[in-house]
Amino acid sequence: MTHAPNFDEIIDRVGTHSAKWDEMQGLFGVDPREGIAMWVADMDFRPPACVSAAIETLLAQGVFGYWGDNAAYHAAIQWWMAERHGWQVAPEWIFTTHGLVNGTAICVEAFTAPGDGVVLMTPVYHAFARVIRAAGRKVVECPLALVDGRYEMDFDAWEAQMDGSAKMLILCSPHNPGGRVWTEAELRATAEFAARHGLVLVSDEIHHDLVMPGQSHIPAAVALPETPVVMMTATTKTFNIAGAHSGNVIIADPELRAKFAAKMNALGISPNSFGLAMATAAYSPEGAAWLDALNAYLDENRKIFDAGVNAIPGLASMPLEATYLAWVDFSGTGMTPAEFIARVEGEAKIAANHGASFGLGGETFLRFNLATPRARVEEAVARLARAFADLQ
Repeated sequence: MTHAPNFDEIIDRVGTHSAKWDEMQGLFGVDPREGIAMWVADMDFRPPACVSAAIETLLAQGVFGYWGDNAAYHAAIQWWMAERHGWQVAPEWIFTTHGLVNGTAICVEAFTAPGDGVVLMTPVYHAFARVIRAAGRKVVECPLALVDGRYEMDFDAWEAQMDGSAKMLILCSPHNPGGRVWTEAELRATAEFAARHGLVLVSDEIHHDLVMPGQSHIPAAVALPETPVVMMTATTKTFNIAGAHSGNVIIADPELRAKFAAKMNALGISPNSFGLAMATAAYSPEGAAWLDALNAYLDENRKIFDAGVNAIPGLASMPLEATYLAWVDFSGTGMTPAEFIARVEGEAKIAANHGASFGLGGETFLRFNLATPRARVEEAVARLARAFADLQ
């Protein structure tokens, strides 16, 4: 019998080599024994029991050699994408990378040359810009429009930025940090924009399973059946197994697939057995039931956080359609980023991602990770209310 997951369980991750908890003192000046880690995008929850059982099976076997025979692994991916996303995937389309930051880096190498531009719709996940610049390419920032408190694409404004140097566009779908679930019309408009400017379209959909009730994510490959698109997906965010560093780049188009395969071969990349075993176990009916319970729990965390934060004058939490990452605008306080960050870190003792790291448009924001036991979310809200009490 499968037991319901206990997302309220407080798991002490301090001293466990957790980047989220063990690095917050050095980076934010927040002591993990009295602070709340709400920055790194992993969850403070145990993964599904089926994932832990897969690791226990490997441990009992006792020999940790090279992984062979990907049939069950590929079948699990195919089943999940068809069952959860209405997307039919052929096994030969699947490449396994060391996570999707690695997948992004390989796309940059495979589809662009040094000096080329890569388009990002900012503010957006900060690792994109990091790997683009590290590869000797340039970041072309196309700021999203903030309309009635949510992000919208602004193709008319972006047209003026296209000078022919850009060769690739990375779409973050659902959007991190804004939590938008892009509509089919928005996805089609993105494909048309990419086609007009000769851009390879790469869609990072690592958060595609973490969608709030009432919302519906559409994979770019489903919305754009006639458009060559590089799809990036993973089990790691969905099931809280980011330490497995395992991601999938799925490419139906033969020409793009050949270019990506050539770069994978040149870099000598192959997956680790633990990541494949965990992914195979997670993409299952048991994993699906756990995910449904998770999304319901995250939705309640979202409601509690938003109600508390939006009650503080000058603060506004963007409506969250997907992900577990709240994007809070502090511009209404009239404070500089240094001033509101000092209150959040120094007074509330919360470590949250600084908005400026996500690119243009993020300067007045902080990103808060809500994938933690509800008691911590409630405590975070109370701390923020006290830290900004003079505004009330």
